[in-house]
Amino acid sequence: MRTIAVIGAGQMGTGIAQTVAAQGMNVMLADIDLSRAEAGKANVEKALVKLMGRGKIEAADAEALLARITPVADYAPFAEADLIIEAATEREEIKNAIFEKAGAVLGDTAIMASNTSSIPITRMANHSPDPARFIGLHFFNPVPVMGLIEVIPGLATAQDTTDRVTAFAQGLGKEVVLSQDEPGFVVNRILLPMINEAVFVLGQSTAGIEDIDKGCRLGLNHPMGPLQLADFVGLDTCLDIIKVLYKTTRDSKYRPAPLLVKYVEAGWLGRKSGRGFYDYTGDVPVPTR
Repeated sequence: MRTIAVIGAGQMGTGIAQTVAAQGMNVMLADIDLSRAEAGKANVEKALVKLMGRGKIEAADAEALLARITPVADYAPFAEADLIIEAATEREEIKNAIFEKAGAVLGDTAIMASNTSSIPITRMANHSPDPARFIGLHFFNPVPVMGLIEVIPGLATAQDTTDRVTAFAQGLGKEVVLSQDEPGFVVNRILLPMINEAVFVLGQSTAGIEDIDKGCRLGLNHPMGPLQLADFVGLDTCLDIIKVLYKTTRDSKYRPAPLLVKYVEAGWLGRKSGRGFYDYTGDVPVPTR
């Protein structure tokens, strides 16, 4: 695979683009319009400037990496892509519309992948032109730093597709976890119920935000507490995923914590909005409850 298309120029999409371009592949980056795709590339440039400042990358290498990322205005150039990766928001209707539009230009041997963190692959594959060449490819945030990718074949995914995508993921220097197409796959099936339960514990006043996070950092040897991690992921994203688990399984253990719903309704989405379970407007994050 030499040419990769990435749909979605947000945090995940730009992280994927940077990671792929770092391995010498050409990347076409798209969003709802050209200006957003160009803004995504600008964010990659900012990340590379920080890496140069820390001596993690040479200026010439950063310049070459950036040159391999091309913002595009529409999906027509994707006809030349070996792999199209959808990295849009975790809303199934939005993703399905993307698959249908991008599928119209998908090459005869090209693969379409979704970076979904929870939505069933088999179901979304029905919106692609060839379910045998459709697969889940779940990156973790921040993509350039995290060493894991989940590969999730759907019921109709061909073994050749799984093999090619696994080789691609390993070629990025990542470890691969192969998951069956079950709700939440492996990591989020375990992680999101833990985050959701931490919010239940907070909402029931069993403990405060700092004590919940401290308990998990020190008692479970986690590098980050669940509420701090939720803020990093985005509370809206956490809610979307837990809703998918609940809707797909109808198991009451996945019902969203009311306080999580309330925070999202308030627009307190975590780091990206400046406030979630912690307030990030000052020099040091402080609990909001």
